[in-house]
Amino acid sequence: MKSRSSAIVMTVYLLFLLIPIYWLVNMSLKTNEEITSTFSIFPNHLTFANFATILTDPAWYMGYVNSMIYVVMNTVISITVALPAAYAFSRYSFMGDKHLFFWLLTNRMSPPAVFALPFFQLYSSIGLFDTHIAVALAHCLFNVPLAVWILEGFMRGVPKEIDETAYIDGYSFPRFFIRIFMPLVASGIGVAAFFCFMFSWVELLLSRTLTSVNAKSIAATMTRTVSASGMDWGVLAAAGVLTIVPGALVIYFVRNYIAKGFALGRV
Repeated sequence: MKSRSSAIVMTVYLLFLLIPIYWLVNMSLKTNEEITSTFSIFPNHLTFANFATILTDPAWYMGYVNSMIYVVMNTVISITVALPAAYAFSRYSFMGDKHLFFWLLTNRMSPPAVFALPFFQLYSSIGLFDTHIAVALAHCLFNVPLAVWILEGFMRGVPKEIDETAYIDGYSFPRFFIRIFMPLVASGIGVAAFFCFMFSWVELLLSRTLTSVNAKSIAATMTRTVSASGMDWGVLAAAGVLTIVPGALVIYFVRNYIAKGFALGRV
């Protein structure tokens, strides 16, 4: 009886989570006239014209390309910077280490709007405005502290004796770190990379403020779908469906790491 009740509760919960996604897919397969004029659970006139618009119009599909470029750049930079920083916090004690660690986390707590104007003025003055690296570096302000916090929890769980044994065996620090230590915290790296990817992918304010044409993200493109005839709901819904796909693929490929992260690490 208890297992049956749990199954019912879980089913209801999953349906509750999937309803918005289903409705988004439902809208993406309708014409704009049908969306605004009638209420229907299923499309009365199935159409893929909205997806065709996204995939054939450079103003739309380049938004996905731009977003993927700066998100991947940010993830690589964040993990590369966070790995040695997390190792230092997990292995050494130094003056102000706890204060520095807390200061890193305060950057993650701050809203992006606080940094939008300084970033805009700085990048405009040095010629980085409307470039992929500008958005990638801006997102590092939030993702590097998050990655350091996650990785430090994993690294603290690795015994220090492994470091000492490797040094006795003649390993240099770079060789030890890459060949021995990183495989031991591979789950943490996967979890940190996942969260960096997702936070950078869904962030809107900085990606919209720091780009205009050449590096405009899909999130910024989706906020500019109003025309003289009104909001193009069908195309906007199709763009939303396609925006979910990269995140779903990332979750699929790192699902084992995420499970380990929830079980072992600081997630």
